[in-house]
Amino acid sequence: MGKLEGKVALITGAARGFGAEAARVFAKEGAAVVLGDIIDEAGAAVVQEIQAAGERARYFHLDVSQEDDWRRVVDESVKVFGKLDILVNNAGIVPSISSIEERTVEEWDRVMAINARSVFLGTKHVIPQMRRVGGGSIVNISSLAALGQSQIMEAAYAASKAAVRTFTKVTAGQHAKDGIRCNSIHPGPIDTDMLRAACADPEAVARRLSRIPLGRLGQIREIVAGVLYLASDDASYTTGAELVIDGGALVQ
Repeated sequence: MGKLEGKVALITGAARGFGAEAARVFAKEGAAVVLGDIIDEAGAAVVQEIQAAGERARYFHLDVSQEDDWRRVVDESVKVFGKLDILVNNAGIVPSISSIEERTVEEWDRVMAINARSVFLGTKHVIPQMRRVGGGSIVNISSLAALGQSQIMEAAYAASKAAVRTFTKVTAGQHAKDGIRCNSIHPGPIDTDMLRAACADPEAVARRLSRIPLGRLGQIREIVAGVLYLASDDASYTTGAELVIDGGALVQ
């Protein structure tokens, strides 16, 4: 029996990267998985892959910054699978590098909408469904940027991920009584298309690696292992926690 047997999970930003791999792993572990994203073709392809393996999955278009989209996707998920036990707030963006004085208000607001408002909206709309079934697990993908190495971090991204960190703790405190656990994951630099796009200069990657004691980028599977742990009953006594997966970056 898988670690998520009988569970229903909603994962945002699930068309690629962390989200897509989490969907594959969750399905293998027995969950019915709802994938939400705005990259519809790629998201549908991940669902087809999961279904071809005999596992359960559905894809819905979800702009995580829009409350109406959240209402629709949560309602449709419950109609299809009957309930929601797990939410993984994974969707996010990494803005281009900019100084604080050069960052525009529009750019700042977009980062906050996708990285932070989305976590609030998702949590808001799954809480009633989780309460209905006696509890659940919310896993929020924050970042090393929320915790340290501030001298090298981009301000809008770091602030948005710090908001996720604090919101996680407040959610955990308010909804423990409902049997709802909420935890955050704080990845260091992970080898993804998003990171490669943000650090296109090989020298920038080398500088980043110099600040990681283990001397390498993390792998997507290493983050997904943490997500699976927090989503599953293995973490039944864990809430309001920060799981740092950073190659030792914070020890410097």
